[in-house]
Amino acid sequence: MKAQHQGTIVGPKSVKREPRWPIAIALLAVGGLYLALPHFLSFGPRWLLIVLVIAFQAPMFLLPEVLKSKIVPILEHILLGIITCYMVISIYLLVHALPSQAESAKRLLGSAIALWITNLIVFANWYWLLDAGGPRQRNLRSGHTDGALLFPQMMLPNDLREEMHISEWSPHFLDYLFFAFNTSTAFSPTDAPPLSRWAKLLMMIQSLISLTIITLLAARAVNIF
Repeated sequence: MKAQHQGTIVGPKSVKREPRWPIAIALLAVGGLYLALPHFLSFGPRWLLIVLVIAFQAPMFLLPEVLKSKIVPILEHILLGIITCYMVISIYLLVHALPSQAESAKRLLGSAIALWITNLIVFANWYWLLDAGGPRQRNLRSGHTDGALLFPQMMLPNDLREEMHISEWSPHFLDYLFFAFNTSTAFSPTDAPPLSRWAKLLMMIQSLISLTIITLLAARAVNIF
């Protein structure tokens, strides 16, 4: 059952900040994984992606005031869109590389695992970026009671939330990473069902990509043995 009450908007002095370091580490990991991919699975200079990630993340840590800029969400969407395009192209190239068996099994299996992890991180970022108006809007609310994903904390009665000291609970990146991990492994919702159509569509795409990669891994393993 979807929570009905919107979170209360608080004044600027009460704004809580979600830590940014998990997102930075996750995006740097994606850049590192892409840098480690074989040349036949990369598109353009392999170092370009991690350079873009560093160039975008560095100002947020060196100049925290940058986070207040309204252009930051736009840049976040653009950067994640670019990363998603890189990932989709690499998966397409992997699908075409497997039947030819021109590359060693070790390289192909390692690349498939790297792309599976990339898929997990990329979609965790999309959920984090889009849910309930994005991180900026979630930070302005005193608690999280409405969104595209129904987290267990949202279903608890108000008195129980206060008793458990989670009345001002709001999802962070690790919550969305956990949700994305469940989607990539179980191919279905687990603890947090989707409520909006866009969340359901993203889950379908993520599950399809994950299933494709796992199927390719299994097929390659059968050929090896």
